[in-house]
Amino acid sequence: MPDDADKLVAEWTSAMAAGDESAADRFYRQYFNRLYSEARRATRRDEAFCLDVVQEATLRVIRSVRRVDSAAQFAAWLNLVVRTTALDLLRGEKRRRVREVVTVPAEAADENREGDQAEQIEWLRRQIASLDPQLVKIIEWRFEDRWTLAKIAAKLGLSVGTIDGRLRRALKHLGHLAREDFDE
Repeated sequence: MPDDADKLVAEWTSAMAAGDESAADRFYRQYFNRLYSEARRATRRDEAFCLDVVQEATLRVIRSVRRVDSAAQFAAWLNLVVRTTALDLLRGEKRRRVREVVTVPAEAADENREGDQAEQIEWLRRQIASLDPQLVKIIEWRFEDRWTLAKIAAKLGLSVGTIDGRLRRALKHLGHLAREDFDE
């Protein structure tokens, strides 16, 4: 006879396989910490890299999930998805580093870079200042003070997943604005 955890996993995986967005959201909230811990264990990399692994692994789970009747089987599958995702991202990072080795005359690159960076930094400061004050504080803690997501979450009494989601949405929005303004 299946226990409650098995029943819950069977319900979630069936609903996610059917495309139920609320089930996918519940899955993400329930399993975020487990996926993050597995990414840390598998890669021994920094928080930002592990969050990328979790994000990509979550998308893979949502795209390919099928009904699973056992919580233990589902947990083992999740660990496998996280590990293969981490491996793919590590390989991609290695390929990207090789591609980014470009020779540019140093003086020309330095002159252009300094002017562009000053303009972009000022633009970014203005954009961040226009955001919600709590989000501005989260951004300051994360990127200026180098706080972990867990520390920010504890300070605000929110979950790590909530903080991660807010930061990702803010960064995506800023990236979109930057492409509009700078990629003319």
